[in-house]
Amino acid sequence: AAGGFSPRRRPPKRRSRAGDLLPLAVTFAEKPLRPPVASPSSSPRKPALPPAMVAAQEPRKECPPDLTSGLFRADDFCTYSPKQLDGEDRLSTLTDDLLLSILGRVSSRVAARTSVLSTRWRHLSWWLPELSINVKDVLSAPCADPIEANDMEQAMASLTKATRSLLDKQQRESSISSLHLNLISNFLCEVGQLIGDAIDSGLLKDLDLTILDEIEPLDCSEEELQQRAQDIDAFFTAYPSVLLCLTKLSLKNVGFDKLDMHHLLFDCCKQLTHLTLHHCDTGSFSLFKIDAPGSKLRVLEIEKCRFLRIDLVCLPKLEKFLWETWVSQVAPLTFGFVPSLGELELSSGSNCDQRLFRLSELLHGVTSIHTLTLDFQGETLWVQAEMEELRTAFSKLRKLFVRGIFVEFDISWTTAFLVAAPSIEMLHIEVWEHTCDVGEARPASYHDRKSPRWEMHLDSSSENRLLKELEFAGFKSLEQQFTFIRSMLERCPNLQKIVLRDEEQCDDCDTLKVPRPSRFPRKEDEQEMVVKRIRDEMFVDGLSQDAIWLHGALSVCFVLIFLFLFLLP
Repeated sequence: AAGGFSPRRRPPKRRSRAGDLLPLAVTFAEKPLRPPVASPSSSPRKPALPPAMVAAQEPRKECPPDLTSGLFRADDFCTYSPKQLDGEDRLSTLTDDLLLSILGRVSSRVAARTSVLSTRWRHLSWWLPELSINVKDVLSAPCADPIEANDMEQAMASLTKATRSLLDKQQRESSISSLHLNLISNFLCEVGQLIGDAIDSGLLKDLDLTILDEIEPLDCSEEELQQRAQDIDAFFTAYPSVLLCLTKLSLKNVGFDKLDMHHLLFDCCKQLTHLTLHHCDTGSFSLFKIDAPGSKLRVLEIEKCRFLRIDLVCLPKLEKFLWETWVSQVAPLTFGFVPSLGELELSSGSNCDQRLFRLSELLHGVTSIHTLTLDFQGETLWVQAEMEELRTAFSKLRKLFVRGIFVEFDISWTTAFLVAAPSIEMLHIEVWEHTCDVGEARPASYHDRKSPRWEMHLDSSSENRLLKELEFAGFKSLEQQFTFIRSMLERCPNLQKIVLRDEEQCDDCDTLKVPRPSRFPRKEDEQEMVVKRIRDEMFVDGLSQDAIWLHGALSVCFVLIFLFLFLLP
């Protein structure tokens, strides 16, 4: 595909070897629990609206004229009256701190709408220590997909007015500890002056900036990518104070071919702690070296970027690194001085020319990882068979997520990771089965899958005594899945919890309108059968040699007693 990559569619009891009775809980979940990959186009997630706020949504007719000018859409500001419960206004009894806590859990658009509830609520939005302003919150509903230019211009005009109002120092009685701002790159200068003034006056402390783009990566020309980079560079040059408090930055579809990407993102953004790059690079199949000993960066997320390789030479504060979809035929990453790195996620579907690489070599020198995620997106595994070589890198591993294993592949090879990680406490396995990438629906650019062939010689005495939880997503009651789960019960004597989850819903599969018969046990009797099969067959498979000898000896004794009682005269 163009650009170098193809887009992906996305208390019963058991007996341990020592004979001790341990509680084992097997639970079922139809919807798999999988945290979404952060995207620069997504807005900060907010908890559900509290009941007290839900009760305050009965519209009345009039709308104060001073609030209909510029703060989001005019139709957002119909007046709401608090619902009377048993003759008492429950909202009015709440303290300001509680009301601010409630408003802090919703978007700025919702918070602004509450300002018309009563005189007391009028200024609460200007007391919030954290603000979240997203251009998608002010789009007219319904809007076209993709969003039309005229609609986006109107939304950005509303966002600019909302930002000006919420950053008005005369109305605010306290500073803003954090501002989450999602906008379009073409309108950076529209809000740049407002943000710069807020920073210069000491009103704004931290800025979380997401620069959105509605165009799909494969539809962007090189000229468009480079123009966005020029716009961002001009924005930072025009408003240098923004760099002083920019702590989180998310970019999409930006080409730094003609600019110094390292200087802009790591030398200039000295306060940056979280950086997300989605289809941003210095050209196709380019090398990117990050050497920033003074950087405060803790989280680095790379998504669908066309780097041939990234060399993390020095990032002393880095705690989490994610790379989703790379174009390299070999190991796409090298690590230098990253002493704080604890969470690593590698996610990619192998391409036709991809060569298998050794995970131990990629992780050379990294010994602090406690959470590792490997996602193969339903394609051929891109790591070579290893076991003992991973012990150094896995010495502190506590959580392991192995995702995107094609449903027809054997999964017993993952046991090699357990051998190398004696301290592991939680194991997550996800099986991949999608009708949108099999048979005629499978894109021509995808090559045939190859089943993993890992020859392992496991020591029967080795165990993972710290592993307490096994989560299996995409469970389908297949024989190999039962075999794997029973092997985990044998290997992990302290395993206390097994969670069986259904497969994730796929929009591309739904679009095909092809029946997808589910093999996940949904009915109570089906689930009881699964639990019984796991436990009962585990008991049979787990019998020790002494137990087998004793069972045989007792059988012989019963036969002799029977003969003595009934056959003798």
